Amino acid sequence: MIDLRFAPQDELSRVLALDARPADTAEVFADLCRINALYMIARAGSGHIGSSFSCLDVVSWLYLHELRGGGAAGGDLFFSSKGHDAPALYAVLTALGRLPFGKIHELRRLNGLPGHPDVSIPGIAANTGSLGMGVSKAKGMLLANRLLGRDGRVFVLTGDGELQEGQFWESLVSAANRKLGRLTVIVDHNKIQSDTWVSRVSDLGSLTAKLESFGWHVARVDGHDMAAIASTLEALRDAPDTPKIVVADTVKGRGVSFMEGTSLGPADRLYRYHSGAPDDATYQRAIAALVERVNGRLARLGAAGVRLEARERPARPAPAAPQRLVAAYGRALVDQARRNPRIVAFDADLALDTGLLPFEEAFPSRFVECGIAEQDMVSQAGGAALQGLLPAVHSFACFLSDRPNEQIYNNATERTKIVYVGSLAGLLPGGPGHSHQCVRDIAVLSAVPGLVLIEPCCEREVELAVEYCFEGTEESCYLRLVSVPWETGFDLPGGYALQPGRGVTIVDGTDAMLFGYGPILLGEAVRAAALLRARHGISAAVVNLPWLNRVDAEWLASTIGGAAVFALDNHYTVGGQGDMILRTLAEHAPAHRCLARRIGVVDIPACGTNDEVLRAHGLHAEGMAAAVALAMRGRATV
Repeated sequence: MIDLRFAPQDELSRVLALDARPADTAEVFADLCRINALYMIARAGSGHIGSSFSCLDVVSWLYLHELRGGGAAGGDLFFSSKGHDAPALYAVLTALGRLPFGKIHELRRLNGLPGHPDVSIPGIAANTGSLGMGVSKAKGMLLANRLLGRDGRVFVLTGDGELQEGQFWESLVSAANRKLGRLTVIVDHNKIQSDTWVSRVSDLGSLTAKLESFGWHVARVDGHDMAAIASTLEALRDAPDTPKIVVADTVKGRGVSFMEGTSLGPADRLYRYHSGAPDDATYQRAIAALVERVNGRLARLGAAGVRLEARERPARPAPAAPQRLVAAYGRALVDQARRNPRIVAFDADLALDTGLLPFEEAFPSRFVECGIAEQDMVSQAGGAALQGLLPAVHSFACFLSDRPNEQIYNNATERTKIVYVGSLAGLLPGGPGHSHQCVRDIAVLSAVPGLVLIEPCCEREVELAVEYCFEGTEESCYLRLVSVPWETGFDLPGGYALQPGRGVTIVDGTDAMLFGYGPILLGEAVRAAALLRARHGISAAVVNLPWLNRVDAEWLASTIGGAAVFALDNHYTVGGQGDMILRTLAEHAPAHRCLARRIGVVDIPACGTNDEVLRAHGLHAEGMAAAVALAMRGRATV
């Protein structure tokens, strides 16, 4: 493994102590923070380089020279509404001693620094979720300041792709009406959203004119020119009663030429450095470019070059034979679309992550990029369904199930057919944190009438589920997909076919029945069954039940026999599949008294490596086995 390098705190302090113009030292400081943000992302194995690099000059200047009060109550507050730039903010906070410097080694680790902002971390003023919430939260903070007699200002950073979310525009008018002059919004206008160019999805047009029409004081600045940032923020103080927006023109990936959005050509479909960690070769090229940039600036200031420290990159062995459900879905969707010209695919700026690139290549006229606007996307699909098309709607499960939930319900009331596909479902990956760990979608979608919820456990079952969703039912469907490549350790029986409301036993047993779904849950359950037999003498069956909100009561009762029932959920226990199983037993087999328990998520998901997160929530094999063994000692009944 290669060494990863970072700028130690004494080097950051040395730069800030240089006898130079504030703008000059701030430039070097920001680049050192780029080095440390890159280190954190490479060490963690995931993160957002482009967004972190584009905003670091602005964020550095704010913390070095603009924010007053040092984070004390009543002082100025800064937070990011986009949240992808968390490594940038952590780099600044650790450099200034507002977080322990050693935390740079703990990005996306359990009890370390979460992948997206979380208020449990000192210096983080607000959490992110679906984009667009930031200005609204800032208004609430300023309302509190007024009522509590505080003078602090609030600075909010947004992305330009984020401006596609309706809540951003909803939040503007009342801020002007209330004369919230202590509110400053900074738009990181790097021109690129998750997958592609903002202008290709929803061109912002004359952004300054639009924002001014809402009654805000608007300024525009080169977001990488420290002196210009300083003078722009100073000039804003001349509008004390008016909320302010600074459109900061930035470059995604700033500081490493081959990562910069400006290095790409008009024919490029994707920006490759939005998310994910660089491989060894890419990291070495990037760190060399940043060191050269820093040393050039230090030389111009008459200072010695930067001294970096190094740590070995952690090993991340890949699974030997993983199931890749999203890729399998992409292939199956293309196959369906070849047979059915009514299928159209809607995407929320996540075509790479939701497996849609093959569909877009094969059927460009039937691919609709809606951008970061899930409510608009779902209602567009509703309109298309009313006119006879068969829409397939895609996003991360956390954003597809929650933000447009009302729109999904409205579509259901029209009794049309739509297939919703939510990837990145469940606890894993654990690195992004709770804003992206979707563990309540079963609960919020189960009550939608005429909507069938399915989670396949392997590539083969993905193919069967896609066929069912598009050909096997007249109802709308929600296909829940785990995005993490996962080695399951089991195979489905030969000749297996999906039967609505019914599952299949993949491990035989007589004492207990472990019901679950998906590759992660079932993979751990299979291992738990082996542990139960070896350590406790408990014979536990494992049953794959891919139907999340439908179960055949007769099949369930006959499958259980007299065994204890354990319903496993890669989801909150409240509203998960386990609730359905236990409810069905109570309603349809009241005389069938048996031990019945739910095992799942009971608190806000932890952030960390995949192993850490499963262990923290007791959803690893050892945790499941221990919970089952403990419950079976008493054999209490429902």
